Amino acid sequence: MQPRQFLFLLATSTLLAACSQGGLGTSFGQTLGKTKDSPFAPGPKKNAEAVDGLLVGHRLMAAGENELALSHFTRAAGEQGLTPDVLSALGTVNLALGRLGQAENLLRKAVKTDEAIPQTWNNLGVLLMERGEYAEASQVFQRAYALDNGQSDSIRDNLRLALAKIDNSGYSDAAEEEQDYKLVRRGSSDFLIRSIP
Repeated sequence: MQPRQFLFLLATSTLLAACSQGGLGTSFGQTLGKTKDSPFAPGPKKNAEAVDGLLVGHRLMAAGENELALSHFTRAAGEQGLTPDVLSALGTVNLALGRLGQAENLLRKAVKTDEAIPQTWNNLGVLLMERGEYAEASQVFQRAYALDNGQSDSIRDNLRLALAKIDNSGYSDAAEEEQDYKLVRRGSSDFLIRSIP
């Protein structure tokens, strides 16, 4: 057998092996991503409903992925409109990202409605604490605490901190540096914002 014939036979057998069931799979030539034995990841489901952007955003915030959460809250705003829940979520994530001006505008719009939840009031109070506006923050925390019927430990702790800052009796600078403000969302999760000395 000559070298040319050997190379031709080798190339032909390699191609046949790739086309057999032991090669790349029987469905490789079929539509990609549609069959069980395809080596590719499945594509999106047709006619499937998208997951709620608010739910995904809150989960991302709990995981510390605030930029991604912001994009999902923005998507929720496009789908649902600027509801009090969406405004609260956008304000909370902007606060967590340190964008106090944007956060304040969004949270104030959210609490102007009758549908504002205690967590939104609390988060506005946290923002006011960050700005050093302790008197207004304590009023906002009192409102949040009253709307919540005293059920949230986070809101109560924030109210105590605001009142201590106003009273300033027995409140040392060392204790001030160690305080955490607690952002809360609807549900059981708390988000902490460490105060800046």
